[in-house]
Amino acid sequence: MIRGVASACIQRTGGSSGTVRRPSAAGAKGMPGAARTLTLDMENSLPLAVLDFVGIEYGESAASALAGAVSIAQTVETAGYRRYWVSEHHNMTSLACSAPELLIAHVGAFTSSIRVGAAGMMLPNHSSLKVAETFRTLLAMYPARIDLALGRAPGTDPLTAHVLRRGMVADAAAEFPAQVGELLAFLGDGFPDGHPYQRLVAAPLIEERPELFVLGSSPYGPQFAAVNGFSAVFAHHMSPELAIPALRAYRRQFTPREEGAQPYSAMSVLAFASENQDAVIDFEAAWTLTIQNIRRGIREPLRPEAVRELASSPDFRTSRKEDGRMVTGEPKAVAERLLELKHEAEVDEIVVVTPSLDRERRKASYAAIADAWRPAS
Repeated sequence: MIRGVASACIQRTGGSSGTVRRPSAAGAKGMPGAARTLTLDMENSLPLAVLDFVGIEYGESAASALAGAVSIAQTVETAGYRRYWVSEHHNMTSLACSAPELLIAHVGAFTSSIRVGAAGMMLPNHSSLKVAETFRTLLAMYPARIDLALGRAPGTDPLTAHVLRRGMVADAAAEFPAQVGELLAFLGDGFPDGHPYQRLVAAPLIEERPELFVLGSSPYGPQFAAVNGFSAVFAHHMSPELAIPALRAYRRQFTPREEGAQPYSAMSVLAFASENQDAVIDFEAAWTLTIQNIRRGIREPLRPEAVRELASSPDFRTSRKEDGRMVTGEPKAVAERLLELKHEAEVDEIVVVTPSLDRERRKASYAAIADAWRPAS
């Protein structure tokens, strides 16, 4: 039912210009991401999720990478994970995640119970109407299983972002609050009387909405989620020094969109678990090279020999634990540290991020973390 909530009823954060009002609790009834009313049996799943960049390993095809993504989703579903998410990145020959909505549909067809979603859909790259239509279609295909985490970054370089946005020169990040408001209106809140979009419909019409999160790697994301009553996800794997204070602040600042709504948050963490020390060091070396390549503008799959060379370097082995960005080691130690981070950040879920050269090692790590999590928790 259309509820007549204005598309711009979203509170800006961080001192952004513009006067934007929040809807009343009555006007926000049924808001996705506000009250915790998941249809998934929470007791039968672990408070763990996976964020997959859908990496293309050196020498393999994109088709093989997509098949690999399905196998990872099936592995973590069997292991008891709650969610499998894919990212949105563009202009990278090393990744196959430029169309997360298609990946969600593909993975959903080969799994049965795990929630699947995007973390995130970079909203400035898309129209709000199209996102609403896409995720309603996904919900029609996979009821009670679709998540949507919204990001305001481009997920790519400036030129690619320019092309994705068809050359528009507006400040996309500044328009994010209004875009979110439009998306919610198209998902069922409706537009106010007299609004030019009032007669538009995001088809197909269905009652359900995706589980909605706001994604962030700076304080803006959790602040935006808090003042607008949404669930929050923070990228510890990108900004480990900001993650814990930002997520704690989210809990303190949370303003419910409806009576009784509670804050809900997750934190994505780079993690790899194995009894094999060489496998652990290889994972750390691969991620280190990935970050170096991104900073140099290199967007190609890692060469295994380059990873082995770095992994065997005495300097790397000496300094590899210094930045606190990764949680690696034996499964028991990894699970215990992830639980510590969960408590420190006061989050409800941990999202495991495990980019690696070796997909079979990744799958073994996901399963090992799940097995070690149960007794550790």
